Amino acid sequence: MKLFLDWSSYENAGMGDAYADIPKHGADFAKAVAVCIGSRQCERDAKGVMCPSFRVTQNPGLSPGGRVRALKAALNADNNAAFFNPELAETMALCVSCKGCKRECENEVDMALIKAEFLAQQVKRNGVSLRRRLWAELPKILRWRALRPLIKWRNRLPLLARLGETWLGISAKARLPEPAERPFQVPTQSELSLHPELADKQVVLLVDTFNFYFNPAATEAAKKLLNTAGYHVHIATPLAGDEADRPLCCGRTYFSNGLIDKARAEATRMVTALAEHIAAGRTIIGLEPSCILSLRDEYLKLGLGEPAQKLAEKVLLLEEFIVREQAGKRWPIAFQAIPGVNSLLLHGHCHQKAVGAIKSVRKLLKQLPDLKFELIESSCCGMAGNFGVEAEHYDQAQAMAELALFPALRAEPDALLVSNGFSCQQQIGNGGFAKPLHLAEVLCLALPSQD
Repeated sequence: MKLFLDWSSYENAGMGDAYADIPKHGADFAKAVAVCIGSRQCERDAKGVMCPSFRVTQNPGLSPGGRVRALKAALNADNNAAFFNPELAETMALCVSCKGCKRECENEVDMALIKAEFLAQQVKRNGVSLRRRLWAELPKILRWRALRPLIKWRNRLPLLARLGETWLGISAKARLPEPAERPFQVPTQSELSLHPELADKQVVLLVDTFNFYFNPAATEAAKKLLNTAGYHVHIATPLAGDEADRPLCCGRTYFSNGLIDKARAEATRMVTALAEHIAAGRTIIGLEPSCILSLRDEYLKLGLGEPAQKLAEKVLLLEEFIVREQAGKRWPIAFQAIPGVNSLLLHGHCHQKAVGAIKSVRKLLKQLPDLKFELIESSCCGMAGNFGVEAEHYDQAQAMAELALFPALRAEPDALLVSNGFSCQQQIGNGGFAKPLHLAEVLCLALPSQD
């Protein structure tokens, strides 16, 4: 089996341990699977994220441990047919790649990464379905001007939605996100000219695909927030001659759909474009957890070497950056009360939780006067990228949302909703609730008056 990802960090995992039970085939990938020791921590309904599919089915086979057992059996088989068994494919398909197991499992089983390799092997053998290719190529497709009216009509005409389910397997029950009328406008060079007094306070804002095309208001809010705090904000852009009209993309949609070579190409483009900023010591700040955190996690498994490692060390979510600057006494702004807002509900993205970034969000919200806020204790919202709009997964995605998220929103109908994840925002909106704000938008509302 030729592996698509770099599993060398698992080279010594389980070596010398008679009980490691490393499968016969799969090399270091098999060792990554075998780090699970079968403690069945993942078969629980306690607080935390792990494991959404187990929580809604109560099926041990759909927990990380259950998937490990199935993968071990396939990797121990004498031929590779077992690895491409439809039952194993379905077991892996129901993993939402939340990374809850990577944080909450005592042995840090990284089922999201394992699934990415599994999907890459499936794609190599079976090819790419039209639906999977559409999801993977979304960052490029979003440049098509005709896409917005097409999605708009699909969402409003039941016949088109049903045809989409028949032809592509996209649930007719699910509303697809509609791109904003006007995507984020990258400032001109003159607008980005550096004031001498800001030479020591330069940062780079990485505008992900989703906040570029769907939620430019959050991007504008983040830029305003950083500018108001006295930072010179560089917008991450491609190098000259490298498809200047196409925004940088982290490659997440390719990675999550098993197109690892294309994900690697996007990652290489990103690393190259940001190299000058990294050399200058600038922090890279992002808004969408699943995108920006891929630069700290998945990029290190793509075989990109030292440049990717250096990039990973400079990447922070917006909330992490502000809290870091506050701790260093470099953040000059004291947030004010938001007029008319005294109650707030916070839903954390799974990947935010996986790296502990929710702590930073809570620290910031606590600084807003006269505000009562509550973190919704929930697992995955169920959208998980494209999972929640796929016809065969729609009902399970709704069941995930109904475990805790939707009941919490119904219990506080007047509360302001905050969620940084684009998928989470979409799931909440599809549930009939008000569209959540990104934390950047909330903090902008709490800026001191400029009067």
